[in-house]
Amino acid sequence: MDDGSWGLSVAEGKRAVQRPEAVGTRGMVGSAHPAAAFIGLSIMQRGGNAFDAAIAIAAAEGVLLPMKCGLGGDAFVVLHDAKKKEVVAYNGSGVAAAGATADYYRSHGHKDMPLDGVHAASVPGGVSVYEAIWKRYGTMPWAELWEPAIKLAEEGIAITDYISRRYEERADRLSQYEFSRKQYLPHGRAPAMGERWAAPMLARSLRAVAKGGAEAFYRGEIAEKIVAYCRAQGGLFELDDFARQQAVTYAPISTDYRGYTVHETAPPSQGFLLLEQLNIIEGFDLKSLNAMSAERVHLLTEAKKLAFADRNRYAGDPAFVKWPLEALMSKAHAAKRRAEIDPKQARWPAGAVIPEHDGDTSYFAVADGNGNALSFIHSLSNSFGSCFVAGETGITLNNRAGRGFSLDPNHPNVIAPGRRTMHTLNAYMVCKDGAPWLVGGTPGGDQQTQVNTQVITNLIDHGMSLQDAIDAPRWYSFPGTDPGSLGKTPQLRAESRMPQATRDALNAMGHNVEALGPWSGGGAVQLIQLDRKNGVLRGATDPRPGGLALGF
Repeated sequence: MDDGSWGLSVAEGKRAVQRPEAVGTRGMVGSAHPAAAFIGLSIMQRGGNAFDAAIAIAAAEGVLLPMKCGLGGDAFVVLHDAKKKEVVAYNGSGVAAAGATADYYRSHGHKDMPLDGVHAASVPGGVSVYEAIWKRYGTMPWAELWEPAIKLAEEGIAITDYISRRYEERADRLSQYEFSRKQYLPHGRAPAMGERWAAPMLARSLRAVAKGGAEAFYRGEIAEKIVAYCRAQGGLFELDDFARQQAVTYAPISTDYRGYTVHETAPPSQGFLLLEQLNIIEGFDLKSLNAMSAERVHLLTEAKKLAFADRNRYAGDPAFVKWPLEALMSKAHAAKRRAEIDPKQARWPAGAVIPEHDGDTSYFAVADGNGNALSFIHSLSNSFGSCFVAGETGITLNNRAGRGFSLDPNHPNVIAPGRRTMHTLNAYMVCKDGAPWLVGGTPGGDQQTQVNTQVITNLIDHGMSLQDAIDAPRWYSFPGTDPGSLGKTPQLRAESRMPQATRDALNAMGHNVEALGPWSGGGAVQLIQLDRKNGVLRGATDPRPGGLALGF
């Protein structure tokens, strides 16, 4: 029987003191940036609800974490409305430009979609979600919720070592574009730790959104400026691309896992991958295995490969591509896939091996004492998205089109005007007896659903505390370019805190493990647990990026 621990001492983990969980009764926030967590908590302390806090956090993170999210990005949300006792999801992804066709890119010499620059971007969808949530659930004035972000952009923020390094990593790409240089490399270099960085151009756009909302962004002055500048740089956007943007509200997809209901964001989000992985591993007695045993890591890894093979074969924008989502999420399909797992040998199922991607995203969780809760993920896709700032708007555009679409006419994600690409972005909420029990998620590209699966099973199957579930040594499957690479290039990347005996056993199974730094397994998990019996909110945050959970 697993005792819930992961078998490593503090000394072995090279971390002096484990981060304590946060507790509260009236509000809880978990964010990858401490200042954003503080801003969200302050909104609730002033009488706002979790939905008000979420808008303020999202706006602030776009300034505090500009490489991860912002006005130029997308958002997906799963939330619980305590008044109606219902779980609702939001799709805030944008579409490809009116002129964006595979023929266009191939005729201009592209073999693959560009990953940066004006042609890498799709219409930003995040602002449409922010406003849709506020209109339905918000209690505080819209403009008031944007004030903290505006002040941060106008007055400047202190650059941390983490932020400075992220700027430095993308400095070469940012320097290629005039307004990207002006905003992010003001002294001809990345801002150093301890320096002050401000974004006055972005601040003006934030003020315009605070005043005019989504109308100003998609059908007013901001859209006009973005489209005009992009077209001057050879871009393919038209004003109508922005004018048509609307957030989509729907009932989330879900599955039962050992008596818990796991809700996820629907396609074009990849949330179904988490549900399929849980369905597959539900047939194994994980509770009887040690959480850091090779047997458990192997089963979760093989389940991931099978789910991703289904994604690669079928998944696309459901408005354009018909594919069997319900069948893929079914228990019957999981049983068939489960039977393909060899308990002693790593395998690559047909269609599983294509290059997968890292990502740079921000995830946060919010809950209030009334039972309202949000699982919220928003992103520019890669670090600094397209690295392209849209002129004097100061808005960094995402690179979701470049990263998600294909030029292969037979691919389910072939680029076409008005189409949404499949998103790695996903957010989940776990309910017990019809009420929220856990709000959670993480950034990390194709690592997201793998990490989420590990965390959920750490909690449900292995009885870990929130913080232990986050801190546990992390791993992820990362395929080579073809099945023949198995055994020749790293296929499973694991933090070095994973016991050596486990790594040796995994290598013997054919996983070919690459050891990462002790806390370098990726992700930035935020968790909030709603303890209804005691009326208490518990929060925990991932130490890897240096976030913070705050409650009151």
